[in-house]
Amino acid sequence: MSFLNLDLNLLRVFDAVMTEQNLTRAAGHLAMTQPAVSNALRRLRDTLNDELLIRTAHGVKPTPRAEELWPVVRRALSDLEEAVAPTNFDISKVHATLRMAMADATAVLWLPSLVRAIEHDAPGVQVRMVPLTTREPRPMLLRSDIDLAIGFFPGVVAQLSGGPETPIRHERLYSGHYVCVMRKEHPLANLELTLDRYCSAKHLLVSFSGRAHGLSDETLAQIGRERHITLTVNQFYTAGQVVSSSDLITVLPRHLIASTGMADAFIIKDLPFKLPEVNVDMLWHERDARSAVHKWLRGHLSRTAGEGG
Repeated sequence: MSFLNLDLNLLRVFDAVMTEQNLTRAAGHLAMTQPAVSNALRRLRDTLNDELLIRTAHGVKPTPRAEELWPVVRRALSDLEEAVAPTNFDISKVHATLRMAMADATAVLWLPSLVRAIEHDAPGVQVRMVPLTTREPRPMLLRSDIDLAIGFFPGVVAQLSGGPETPIRHERLYSGHYVCVMRKEHPLANLELTLDRYCSAKHLLVSFSGRAHGLSDETLAQIGRERHITLTVNQFYTAGQVVSSSDLITVLPRHLIASTGMADAFIIKDLPFKLPEVNVDMLWHERDARSAVHKWLRGHLSRTAGEGG
């Protein structure tokens, strides 16, 4: 294929279909008919010698070649758009809805500041919170179910940092560390938390999936130890309520303890083994990278993290 023979208008069609994952919605976005969009895709397929997009019951599914090509096309088109038609952005005049996914405890830390910013600077912006029930938010971003995910996504971030090109972007907001939490009247409250005492205690685990195996269990397994998990919950607030009124102990990121609403009822102890830092990252899709309102949101969250919450 010669680049000189490539009709660059076809790349706009390709970008719209990849963004919408649906020919009808892409046609509406481009102010074209669906047959015209289909014809443009056929010409691009012939040029690139790849199927690119395969029809499914719910829209279209990109081929590996399309997934590889799209981030490059998206960035190039965004750069051209900004150069040709720069926008004068005034957040106070914007009307937009943003969808975010994060755990309950993370929302407690971030949303009050965001609401104040919206009330003061962006009255036309609305936020819709979506439950975060997984450590793998990329499918939600790819399907456009959400605009932004915030949380602890160690496996995802490791792949994004060292893997192949992907349309998912990320930014580290802050890092913290894990501690052991128990009620002040717990039998271990006035004792040194040794490894034996920790393993002999009954545990609560915050698990979005309900799986009774977490980071602490992986670390204990490496040294030939294990613990007994009596209960898993999928909310940090629930964890705080249970631990404050029982003899279960739990492991929490120190910065999230306040969000349980029970911090005054707790004793906090260092763990008798070492866990890696808990890193809180912000993930979004390349299609939103240059959206002015999306950039405003990410900028606010970055500044809030830099100011300590």
